[in-house]
Amino acid sequence: MTTRILGPFNRVEGDLEVHLDIDDGRVATARVNSPLYRGFETMLAGKSPLDALVIVPRICGICSVAQSAAAAQALRSLMGLEAPSNGLLAERLVTACENLADHLSHFYLFFMPDFARPAYQHRPWFPAVAARFQALTGSAMNEMLPARAEFMHLMGLMAGKWPHTLSLQPGGSSRPLELAEVLRLVTLLRGFRRFLETRLFGDTLENLAALDSLEALARWRHGRTGDLALFLDAAEDLGLDRMGRARDAFLSHGAYGLFPDGVWEEGAAAPLDPSAIREDVSHAWLAGDTRPPAQGETRPVADKPGAYTWCKAPRYAGRVMETGALARQMLAGHPLIRALVAERGGSVQARGLARLLELALVLPEMEVWARQLKPGEPWCAHGDLPESGSAFGLVEAARGALGHWLDVRQGRIHNYQIIAPTTWNFSPRDEGGVPGALEQALVGLPVEPDDPMPVVVQHVVRSFDPCMVCTVH
Repeated sequence: MTTRILGPFNRVEGDLEVHLDIDDGRVATARVNSPLYRGFETMLAGKSPLDALVIVPRICGICSVAQSAAAAQALRSLMGLEAPSNGLLAERLVTACENLADHLSHFYLFFMPDFARPAYQHRPWFPAVAARFQALTGSAMNEMLPARAEFMHLMGLMAGKWPHTLSLQPGGSSRPLELAEVLRLVTLLRGFRRFLETRLFGDTLENLAALDSLEALARWRHGRTGDLALFLDAAEDLGLDRMGRARDAFLSHGAYGLFPDGVWEEGAAAPLDPSAIREDVSHAWLAGDTRPPAQGETRPVADKPGAYTWCKAPRYAGRVMETGALARQMLAGHPLIRALVAERGGSVQARGLARLLELALVLPEMEVWARQLKPGEPWCAHGDLPESGSAFGLVEAARGALGHWLDVRQGRIHNYQIIAPTTWNFSPRDEGGVPGALEQALVGLPVEPDDPMPVVVQHVVRSFDPCMVCTVH
């Protein structure tokens, strides 16, 4: 048996190392290390509760709106507020905008360039993929980046700026729109739809969203042009439709009032019970013991025996869970995604397809939400902060379940704990020695002895779209 350390990874947000034990040309065990400690949870202690709205978006410049939404939701619960309809719609729109833009960036900038590597030059699909996705020269970037930039103008209209907006508040949104701005919003969404239907899918969003089986997907792909078809060709040729599987157990906090919360295990869904979440620190460079996040601690111990990461190990009722777009669609019951997981497991292909499917599912809903906005009616409710209390906010970032737990005493933050999506997916072993989702997904991958950075490992890692700066906060 040999051991190899892979890292740093390019096209990954933050610092990541992967330790692989390799036996007979395959990964026998894996350990995932988040090597950068950041300490945002500690920074928040002693601050005014409303300061969280300024500080937590700085955890990450990619999913800052999701962090804002989680903090606003926790404060809303703490203050006992009920946001008006316009405020809730605004929160949905800006969160969905960030998440869909993230899906697009991940596919075009982080994920697909790996398929244009020289290692694949003899594959039949390589010329078409390289022409579209080769770094610096691929034609897709010149089309996708302007479409994404135009779509992100939604943030300027509804959030004032991106990242690190302050528009999301406990009572709703501090950025009301006039009628002309609502019409501009509808136009932006229509333009983004045009790019998705013309270049990414080569079909209407509604037709893609309606695919309900593997047979329907196969029929749809036949003769199809578009970037999704290129991905499917490459993924199935490389066996990525059966590679990168963890334990097929999924968790979602629910999103946009559109996708439900819950957990999926052993072929069945159940409602989410937040009280079942615990954080294990047995293999993290952190002091303490297994606790609910509301009672969690963030106390670094850099020389802790047996530890190998700064990432905690979240568990649901003691079990490893995967989160992300695949989890959301499993809980939402999308027939194509459930069929894919039932037959082939939660694979690299399944994760990529679920993210792209969400573009087709969510954008039409955004068009509906935009038309439901009512200029001139309230956008934000107001109230007073209690001197003491505790609350939590559970939202979905692009990468999956994001939770903020807040404890206020004597008007100040006593404790603030965060579990990010990559904390779930890239967690270390727990006290029972059970590996996290990525650590499980890497086992069994073929690794050449002279390959310093196996591309198949990169496919699996990137299929989770890790954000390491959020992981350790």
